[in-house]
Amino acid sequence: MTTRGLVLGGGGVLGAAWMIGALGVLEQVVGVDAREFDYIVGTSAGSVLAGLLGAGVSVRELADHQRGHVTEGPLADLEWDHKNATGGSHPPRPKLGVGSPAMVARGLRKLRRMPPTAVLAAFAPEGRGSLDNVRELISAAAPNGGWVDRDGVWIMAVDYEDGRRVVFGREDEPAASLADAVAASCAIPAWFAPVVIDGHRYIDGGAWSATSVDVLAGLGLDEVYVVAPMASGEVDRPPSIVGKLERRWRSRTTRRCLREAAVLKAEGTNVTVLGPGPDDLRAIGANVMDVSRRLHVLETAAWTTERALKRGGIRDSKPPAT
Repeated sequence: MTTRGLVLGGGGVLGAAWMIGALGVLEQVVGVDAREFDYIVGTSAGSVLAGLLGAGVSVRELADHQRGHVTEGPLADLEWDHKNATGGSHPPRPKLGVGSPAMVARGLRKLRRMPPTAVLAAFAPEGRGSLDNVRELISAAAPNGGWVDRDGVWIMAVDYEDGRRVVFGREDEPAASLADAVAASCAIPAWFAPVVIDGHRYIDGGAWSATSVDVLAGLGLDEVYVVAPMASGEVDRPPSIVGKLERRWRSRTTRRCLREAAVLKAEGTNVTVLGPGPDDLRAIGANVMDVSRRLHVLETAAWTTERALKRGGIRDSKPPAT
């Protein structure tokens, strides 16, 4: 029997739309329902999808939710305003001051043990945005106030006091409700307020890694599929300065993802990494929180992912820079 893992990365509301389109194709090509992967790991936007899949929401229902006409399943009765549910396309003004002085101090002492993104997140001011709507979305699918009724659903976050990467849902990690864990994983520094769970503040798991593929190491899985909105083996050449900077950041994120994947490959796991190509990137644009583009991104991902799977996903360890 083949054992499989699914990793869903961070990438904002448009990253979520892209992943849903990609997952629809992945199910058809691989021949497995995304809900039936042995392990589902989610970070930031990917944590929302991981939580919903783990709670039994199908990819088709996720796509219908994006289109605004869910007719069955736990999301059918949920009122969801795509334009305003996550606070809009731009963050509210953050609070003044360093978000986590304790994490800054730890990061400066142990720079080699913490990713630069985690150190930057510590310096970032505390956000004011609310994730209550995300909690309501997850609670609609997992209404018991606890975790999902299956093992292997892992939600990535970062402890905002000590800078440690936390894998909610794993037995050796702190306990949390699924709704709180997903909200924590989505708490982008300087945009959303940190999420407090049992007295600890947590922020976006993307502060550590946009994918965290390596948490699946040592499980002896046969196959792992990584659906990563912030990773690209091939990019376009946007004319704007913002676009060029984003592509440089994307290049770094891709290399990090592939290094994590290499850990599993060294153990004999077959890893396929999927990320947006040039057509997807043009559909996404410069702001991954621009909800007005989500349906275009969803539809674009459906045909670009099929092509990417035929190529075997992202393989180049050094994606081209802009």
